[in-house]
Formats: sequence, structure tokens, C-alpha cells
Amino acid sequence: MARDIEPRLLRAFTAAADEMHFTRAAARLYVAQQALSRDIRRLERELGAELFVRTTRQVSLTADGERLLPYARRVLEAQDDLAAAFAGTGDAARPLLVDLNTEGMISGRVLARARELAPGCELMARFESGLTGAAAEILAWRLDVSFGRFAGLEPAVRARLAHQPVRYEPLAVLLPYGHLLADRPEVPLDALAGESVYAGAGNPRTLEWTDFARLLFAGRGIDVAPPAPVAVGHEEFRRVMAKSRNPVLVAVDFPELPGAVLRPLVDPVPLSPVSMVWRKGLRHPGLEALRAAVTGLAQEEGWLDPAPGSWMPEADMAVAP
Repeated sequence: MARDIEPRLLRAFTAAADEMHFTRAAARLYVAQQALSRDIRRLERELGAELFVRTTRQVSLTADGERLLPYARRVLEAQDDLAAAFAGTGDAARPLLVDLNTEGMISGRVLARARELAPGCELMARFESGLTGAAAEILAWRLDVSFGRFAGLEPAVRARLAHQPVRYEPLAVLLPYGHLLADRPEVPLDALAGESVYAGAGNPRTLEWTDFARLLFAGRGIDVAPPAPVAVGHEEFRRVMAKSRNPVLVAVDFPELPGAVLRPLVDPVPLSPVSMVWRKGLRHPGLEALRAAVTGLAQEEGWLDPAPGSWMPEADMAVAP
């Protein structure tokens, strides 16, 4: 058996073990499926053991695969800890890459406050649009920090990330001009019964958001709208949504778009818990400034004080402070 196994091979193995699907595992690692399969075959040769049972319909771990999995996770965690430890002081001069998800949201306010607190740090904004996608980028060391619904990530992904709650964010619905509910100042949730509401279905980078919508709509007669072309930028988003004329589930601070009105949801007020998320072991003065900014703004604005009668999924309440 080879004594020096490349961490890349173990990452391919753990991703496939988490997903039990080679195509999804490859997408998670941003590699071609053929490359992932090649790495797993190489790992099997080096270990002298078959790790997966592959059929045309499913993938499952062999006994050797089950035995390897906890060791592989510990090796990868140790590698991440090692890289983080030596990135500590030497990394302080490099820019910290901060994903704001979408322009105009509260994450932008956190970044602005952090820049005031640490003017010597370069905090660079990125716009990944979705915590599921951003988390993969963070774990691949191509991004440092993001914001979103932490409870909506897979447990194996959450285990490698740290988070700090930012806000229990009230939600709203974006309605096209002429919609029957557009004249109301607020929209009761049950008034959306019979509607198909867009919540990112089909976008692999926003799985946590689509999952939240399904939990919110369950038992209310509201459908998650079918997949639409993934739009990048507000103008493209507006153009695509104008074609379907579906209501869109958004945060209450979502920037209004031409041709649509933003209406808060009530009875109950749905809250989406937003966390700041980063790689475990990350050390950077910019991260400390971001954490201080979150603490200050949350206290000043009451971001973590849920209104009476509001609603959150049980899974999110389990990771709340």
C-alpha cells in the first residue's frame, strides 16, 4: 500500500461518499466527473481495496470504503488545520475574499463596517449567489467568507465550517406589476396559496434557499416554481422573471426591480437565519473585523431578536445561538 496518498484523492473519495453520486461529487469539487472517477480509481489502486460498489442506478460504499471514511476525514481536517495555522500571520497581508451573495443586502453593511474597523486590511467583495456554492468555494480555498443559511448545508460540509449568526431576516415576496397581490402593503403567507413562487429551484448553488422555501410552503398550497435559467446580475434576473411572472421569495432588504414591487410576508413573518460562514481554522485580522462588525450591527439593529409570532424551520432553530 502507498504510504504517501495525495489529499486530492481523499477529497474525491469523501465527496463521493457524502453524495453517493459521482456527478454531484464532481460538481461539488468543480472538477469533471471523469477526473473524479480517475482519482478514486487511483486511490483504490494505491490502497489495494475497492471503495465503492458501482451499479447503473446507485453508488454505495464497500466495507473498506466505510472503514476508510473516518480516517480520510481526519487527514483532510488535519491538512486544513495545518494550512490555516501557517496562513495565520503570513496571510494577514493577502486580501480576504468576502462573498456578499447579492448586492444591496445586509452582508454589504457588515463588510462596510468591517472596513472601517480594519482600514489596513484589504477586504475584497465577491458575489457567488448562494451559500451552497460559496461553501464549496470556501472549502476549496478560493473564497474565505460568505453569508447565508448555515442549517441548509449538508452536515459533512457544516462540520468543516464555522459560523456566526448575523440576522433573523424577515422575508418578502417580489411581485410583478399587475399581480393580484401587488396593491397590498403586506402579503399574508396564506394569500399565496395556489401560486408558484420562485426560490432558486434548479440552481445547484442555492440548494439551501430552495430547501427553506419548501419547508415554508409545506401544507400551505404554495408550490416552488420550476427551474428558470440561472440569471447573473439584477438586469438579467429581472428579464428572466418578467417572462414567467412568478412571485419571487426574497429577503425584505432585496433591492426593488423595475416592473416589480416588494411586499413583506406576514401571518406569520417567515425568518431566514443568516449566518456569516468561514473555513474552520481561518486566521486573518479581516475576519476578526467582520466578526466584530456582525456583533455590533446585530446589537444596534436588533437583528437577532425575532418578532413574536414569527416562523423559522426547526432545523435552523437547532443551530441558532
